[in-house]
Amino acid sequence: MNRKEFFRNSLAASTCAGCFLLSATSLIASESVSTEDDKYQQLLQEKEFIQNWLTDLISTIETELDEPTRVKLLAGCGRGCFNRHKFKSDIAEKGKGDLDKLIEAYKQNFEAWKEGNTVHIRFGEVSPGCYCPSAKFRPAKPNDLHCECTRATHQTIFETALGRPVDVKILESVRRAPIMIVPSPKSQAC
Repeated sequence: MNRKEFFRNSLAASTCAGCFLLSATSLIASESVSTEDDKYQQLLQEKEFIQNWLTDLISTIETELDEPTRVKLLAGCGRGCFNRHKFKSDIAEKGKGDLDKLIEAYKQNFEAWKEGNTVHIRFGEVSPGCYCPSAKFRPAKPNDLHCECTRATHQTIFETALGRPVDVKILESVRRAPIMIVPSPKSQAC
């Protein structure tokens, strides 16, 4: 076999191998897309299940439990959220021991300002809705229970930073209406 024939045969063999590789890659890619679609559909089904389960749980809490117990349960979720999300404990750490520093630390993620003995916190002047994924897909209600979770999160930030009890009241929210921090009669004025 001469050199010309050798290269021609090699090129033909390479082309066949390349076609096989392209076909195999295409087959793998289509199987991968199919697998990804299946995973995506499964995730959507799980998301819907979790949304429905949370809706049922909140509805049961609202209808079967007294107000102090409802508030206590959602407040526990708010403290858990503080513990789970580092940016919230970072706010408390940056504002440790000083209300003015705490308000400045808040401003990295929220709008915050002091008005007399009251500190106001909001997610923005205009907010598209609640940012919590567990509330996002449930319709808001008057006196929405979910806001107790947010209230407790902010209370935990303040109490951690200032090292004393702080009373937090919900003035308004996107599910009800900004959160207001009011000094507790037991604590020093903020």
